Amino acid sequence: MIYWILKYTIGTLIRLIWVRKVNGIENIPKKGSFVICANHSSYFDFFTLIAVCPRRIYFLAGEVFFKKWQWSWLVKSTKQIRVDRDSKDKSESINKAIEYLKENRVIGIFPEGTRSHDGTLQKFYNGAARIAIQTKAPIIPVGISGAFEIMSRFDKYPKLKKCNIKIGENISLNNDENNEEQLTELIRNKINFLLN
Repeated sequence: MIYWILKYTIGTLIRLIWVRKVNGIENIPKKGSFVICANHSSYFDFFTLIAVCPRRIYFLAGEVFFKKWQWSWLVKSTKQIRVDRDSKDKSESINKAIEYLKENRVIGIFPEGTRSHDGTLQKFYNGAARIAIQTKAPIIPVGISGAFEIMSRFDKYPKLKKCNIKIGENISLNNDENNEEQLTELIRNKINFLLN
């Protein structure tokens, strides 16, 4: 309930003020599970995806969001998945995401793991690929351009600028596909293409 309230209140406000254009919304499946992967340069990435995606997204979110009072109520009440970024064992987070996908839910992942320091695409981690390979869920790549200029990790308040969102065609996995590194590189290339 809280998720949908946020989507139709804050999400609507974000679309009106900060989102210039959305391309490829037709690439979002109307039913079934999938993993949505986007670049990450701003706190706005989380909210813009909620604002434009017609499906409910369960994000993998860093442990810091579950500790800070201004974020903890939000991630807990909307049942986001906690990821301890300092831990080598992320099996609990991975298993929770797999469980959600088996229930035909949508998982949101920022494969860079944290916000970019300069707005450019950073190294990708293998978590999204691992989850997709284990579930054979399709991956929807998304490129968010301009969010860094709205509110970088160094800004306290958003600027009145616009971002563009491009949603790519889904990446479907074959039953014998199991190379995490190759799939991670493919996801990165697709998102990089959407940003240009």
